[in-house]
Amino acid sequence: MRKKAAKKRPLLPDPRFNDQLVTRFVNMMMWDGKKSVAFKVFYDAIDIVEAKKTDEEKTALETWKDALSNVMPHVEVRSRRVGGATFQIPNPIRADRKVSTAMKWLISYSRKRNEKSMAQRLASEILAAAKEEGAAVKKRVDTHKMAEANKAFSHFRF
Repeated sequence: MRKKAAKKRPLLPDPRFNDQLVTRFVNMMMWDGKKSVAFKVFYDAIDIVEAKKTDEEKTALETWKDALSNVMPHVEVRSRRVGGATFQIPNPIRADRKVSTAMKWLISYSRKRNEKSMAQRLASEILAAAKEEGAAVKKRVDTHKMAEANKAFSHFRF
């Protein structure tokens, strides 16, 4: 490598929960640099989760964290060409990539839902993911199935 790896910029924790993970999530959700709008969407979604949740001893933020960990993949498949054939090779995922993949999936599948506002969509997807259901969890299950199906090629690892 010519250049050294870019160093991670420190993230400011969010104002309401004082949590860096929330800021990271909001940064991913934000469009056109509109951070205050993204924060409002997230906090509204958390309020909706607080109102709708069934598990009383958990806070809405804990429910969101559970949802995130339920969406997190542990293995993924990477394409690799070996002698003219392309193989899907299962690979374990780094911790930070697990988190960002989970966030991306949660946000993108929230956007595809058909509730009225983004806050409602996000809240519904969070509640579904916390219960191990919903599109984002299905994506994780499918990814794991792909890796399981291609386990035979794991000796081709990079």
